Amino acid sequence: MNDASSLSDWIIEQVSDALIYVDRVGKIERWNQAACTLFGYSAAEMLGNSLDPIIPEHLRAAHWKGFSAAVDSGKTRLQGRPTLTRAVHKNGQKLYVEMTFALVADAAGATVGSVAMARDVTERVEKERAARAA
Repeated sequence: MNDASSLSDWIIEQVSDALIYVDRVGKIERWNQAACTLFGYSAAEMLGNSLDPIIPEHLRAAHWKGFSAAVDSGKTRLQGRPTLTRAVHKNGQKLYVEMTFALVADAAGATVGSVAMARDVTERVEKERAARAA
């Protein structure tokens, strides 16, 4: 290995959790292989586009309001704690995903975007719900 950027790229592509980076306006700039697997969209389909295809329509307004508030203030509401939310696969399947979010700042401390790590917890959530209902 000859440089840190290669190592960073290898790590991003090989982690088992979906990693998605968006710029300040919510345009996708990184979409790793695990994101392809989790959401069904290739990087080519998602890079340069919005997150809207994976956000359930009824959650989009709240998502973008929270995103804008975080980018503008430089603070996230969850402060790195994981949250359970809903997402949509390309095939229309509704997913439960556990996500963590972080703002990404440049060397001067200005927010340049946001990174999210996500994993599919649909099976676990459905089992838990079934157990509570039983």
